[in-house]
Amino acid sequence: MIFNEDCLVTMSKLDPESIDLVVTSPPYDNLRNYNGFSFDFEKVSKALFRVMKPGGVVVWVVGDATIKGSESGTSFRQALGFMDLGFNLHDTMIWEKTGRLPTQDRYYAIFEYMFVFSKGKPKSMNFICDHKNAQSGQVRQKDRTINKGKRVAGEGVFVTKEFSRRPNIWKIHNMGNKSGHPAIFPEQLATDHILSWSNEGDLVYDPFLGSGTTALAAIKNKRNWIGSEISSDYTEIANERIKLLKERNA
Repeated sequence: MIFNEDCLVTMSKLDPESIDLVVTSPPYDNLRNYNGFSFDFEKVSKALFRVMKPGGVVVWVVGDATIKGSESGTSFRQALGFMDLGFNLHDTMIWEKTGRLPTQDRYYAIFEYMFVFSKGKPKSMNFICDHKNAQSGQVRQKDRTINKGKRVAGEGVFVTKEFSRRPNIWKIHNMGNKSGHPAIFPEQLATDHILSWSNEGDLVYDPFLGSGTTALAAIKNKRNWIGSEISSDYTEIANERIKLLKERNA
């Protein structure tokens, strides 16, 4: 369900500790025009802490504008703000975009941060294993291990798996934007985080739903979901995308 309202209004109506996972990319540093809307980070982060379940995860996808020759540092300030509230910074991940962004006097900018905050230890950690092992299928002697402070030789052998856990830099293609929203992020990005940090039937929330990408990924992966979007124009776009998905699956 999409709430066409400020996310603070939505969260004020939610029960405490009711959300399993948040996947979102807030408007930051006025890099794009979000129909003139902005948000109060301090109030939003506090509201998120209230509604997150113990073990719940917030995935916060954000970057920095360059202002008067210096990157703003907004992303780092927000990360520290979440930590000051009591969230753990479980992981600092990178979304590496396949297209490069134009810059004047620095290396090409091709990434955004994906901060993974948790309220305590994450209750769901379903790591995606798609990193190809160079030694896949090889039979190897078990490594030596430490047992009660004394080194002992491991017994037996093992066969190296074909794939291992992927690293925390995700290279995901930044699809062309035909939705009418200024900053749609790839559905694969939302999908991979939903699979990693939640289970079927969990409740996923996006406080800045935009064109509805998080909702689409949640529906496809059998998660319950809600979203807030203050812009009626973007709410209409999101509802239309969700409607088309449901029609295709009917």
